[in-house]
Amino acid sequence: MSAFWSAWVMFLVTLNLGITFFLFIWGQRVKIPVQPDGSTGHVWAHGVLRESVRRLPRWWVLMSASLFAAAFIYLVLFPGFGSHKGLLGWTSHAELARDVVANESTAGAILARYAAIPAGELAADPAATRIGKRLFIDNCSACHAPDARGNKRLGAPDLTDAHWRYGGDDDAVKTSILEGRSGLMPPLGAGLEEQGVLNLAHYVLSLSGAPHDAAMAAAGAPQFALCAACHGPNGKGNVQLGAPDLTDATWQYGGTLDAVVLSIMYGRHGVMPAWKDRLRETDVHLITAWLHSQSHGDGN
Repeated sequence: MSAFWSAWVMFLVTLNLGITFFLFIWGQRVKIPVQPDGSTGHVWAHGVLRESVRRLPRWWVLMSASLFAAAFIYLVLFPGFGSHKGLLGWTSHAELARDVVANESTAGAILARYAAIPAGELAADPAATRIGKRLFIDNCSACHAPDARGNKRLGAPDLTDAHWRYGGDDDAVKTSILEGRSGLMPPLGAGLEEQGVLNLAHYVLSLSGAPHDAAMAAAGAPQFALCAACHGPNGKGNVQLGAPDLTDATWQYGGTLDAVVLSIMYGRHGVMPAWKDRLRETDVHLITAWLHSQSHGDGN
């Protein structure tokens, strides 16, 4: 804290305590004019109710005085008066560090036990999947949604089905989480022009049996050669490249004609960030177990 801000905080603390302490003392000594009957002269209900003056009860005075004493003691022992560190040397950072160490010590033994069990087997353990679900919600739900069903606007895939762009085995899922993924669908609009893009979009829809125009799909079939290098000649995709299977009913960015046209015309660039600097391997192991339980139909 700079000297200016330290002085400013000290000024505010002194001003606040000074004013309240003055009012505390003055309120017990001030003389309020009263009528011979002991009232102030303020009446309500046509004189039935009259305002009288009484001294502050002793319990209130003692309690208030003790609170002032506690405030002064706190400012001596703890940081709060400018840059004064407090006689106890307490800091929130140090307390957090101690709590983190204590939590890691408690959780470490539990997580170590889970780490020795394959994620596929761990998927049947309700306690383990509860932890995995919580870790997923805390770290992955912003894109994939809390139920892991994805977000087509963001291009975040549904993780509860059996379709995986980079493979759905436990090792592939862990690699995706730890190392991240970067998928690029190049734009083809400039080479195909508008009608060519539309024809190709209908052909792509035909691969999965989605509603399409058969004549336009037939016209777009030869153009699929541009896509076959990644998606394969039959549109089955390639997990090594992260090219999705176009023959199933799952769509990362939506399976409407407009969505497919946009993908072909302008391309897509999806990025799954790497979480190895944030999540421990045991955390990823538990997340993988929960995802396994969701995508294999035995989840909770």
